[in-house]
Amino acid sequence: MGDESASLAKLEEAVAVDANCFEAWLAKAEVHFSLRQFDAALAAGEQALVLRPKDIHIHTSLSRIWMERGDKPKAEHHGAQARILGWGDQLKEPEGKQPGEL
Repeated sequence: MGDESASLAKLEEAVAVDANCFEAWLAKAEVHFSLRQFDAALAAGEQALVLRPKDIHIHTSLSRIWMERGDKPKAEHHGAQARILGWGDQLKEPEGKQPGEL
């Protein structure tokens, strides 16, 4: 935390070793986003989306990235996808339990 350059270097190594590592692509998107490198954030986010198109976190990240890039329709699309996935998760939970509750 706090050393984005070192983080990005390690994440580059991770995706070089395993280009299918969703977590590394998602993390790259978030680090680039925090640095306001929206093109690089979008590229990493799109790669993560290919790997897990039904992941709530990547849709949330892409919504934030598209909003910062000024494309409200794309931001709203990904925000809606995240909400739909969230509702699906809620429906899977046993009655009376909150998501994540044991």
